[in-house]
Amino acid sequence: MNMDINKNNIRELMKKAMENKEIKAYYQPKHNAVNGKVQGAEALARWIMSDGVMISPGMFIPLLEELEIIGDLDWYMLREVCAFLSEEIKAERHVVTVSVNFSRCHAKDTGFAKRLGETVDSYGVPRRLIEIEITESALAFDGVDIIKFVGTIKDEGFDISIDDFGSGLSSLNFVKDVPASVLKIDKSLLSGNCENEKERIVLESIFDFAHRLKLITVAEGVETKEQLGFLRTCGCELIQGFLFAKPMPEEDFREALKAADSVPETEDILLTLPPASATQLLLDAVFKRYPLVILSNLSRNSFYMMAYEQFSTRSCPSTGVYTELIMHGASTMHPEDKQLFIDTFDVADQLNAYANGQRERTVVTRQLGDDGVYRPVSTTNYYMKNIASEDILAITLSRAID
Repeated sequence: MNMDINKNNIRELMKKAMENKEIKAYYQPKHNAVNGKVQGAEALARWIMSDGVMISPGMFIPLLEELEIIGDLDWYMLREVCAFLSEEIKAERHVVTVSVNFSRCHAKDTGFAKRLGETVDSYGVPRRLIEIEITESALAFDGVDIIKFVGTIKDEGFDISIDDFGSGLSSLNFVKDVPASVLKIDKSLLSGNCENEKERIVLESIFDFAHRLKLITVAEGVETKEQLGFLRTCGCELIQGFLFAKPMPEEDFREALKAADSVPETEDILLTLPPASATQLLLDAVFKRYPLVILSNLSRNSFYMMAYEQFSTRSCPSTGVYTELIMHGASTMHPEDKQLFIDTFDVADQLNAYANGQRERTVVTRQLGDDGVYRPVSTTNYYMKNIASEDILAITLSRAID
């Protein structure tokens, strides 16, 4: 049957549909890009009438958004998801994080984050299992401090996902400042099989900055193996699209989780690991051993900090002039070690040593920590030439010695 849905009747029709449980939560799985296992899902509203006819979301979602009455549907969907997860948890079945969409209209509600937490808690569902999806357009909502709004949600223990990134409003400043954990790449950026060179460059850049911001990346609308192959090379973590699965009703999703949980690994992950992911694993291993990692251009007297975690002192600048960095480092050294540190990392001396065949040098000095205690610290520079120029680079690895 055809239902006449318009601005005049949508409010009443939607109210009755929710009361009659005609609005169903369908789940579209998010699959691990490397091994294909289900690692999450997005909950999507589907209107299925008593006679089995499904009303397209395109017929009612835009109207609800235009009239700013979509909030009721958002809360309804959250409750449906929580009820499902609660049932699965009680039955001791495998569950994954489910993302729930919330319209930008909620940004005006100062009590939103508190209500969100109370609603989820009332079902006995751990907050880590609910991810809040906010569309990129919501981040540009006029008259609202969206950074503060998202922060209140984060403070309540929920992860935030920026949905539809690249759909047209691409606000890099917001992505930089919003305390989100997940970036979902809009399907509009995936045309064909990613054969267009400019498209590939744009996608590679997006994944690069997302990973450097420590955001988990999800690619939406993936439909071909060629797209999957390219996304793997970019280090994309999660895939959502028809290549793996369409949105499915609750019972089918439950079976999909059961099947995913019981299927053993058939491939050696090291053989299918994308280069970007392998590189990240390598960097993580280096950072565990060397909490302070610096990349310097000796030829241009510049540097930037690659990692700076759990080091003895946290006052080191993140980027700037290399010679100033050395003087700053020397100021934290024991008085008897200051000149040794300065002489070891003198720029002219290092460049001359490289020209004469030296490829690394190490020095051990005593550095004053933030706690006021001097500790021995080993600092090693590894030298190489930039493959794109004649610049001499130095990678500095530093760690406290027990």
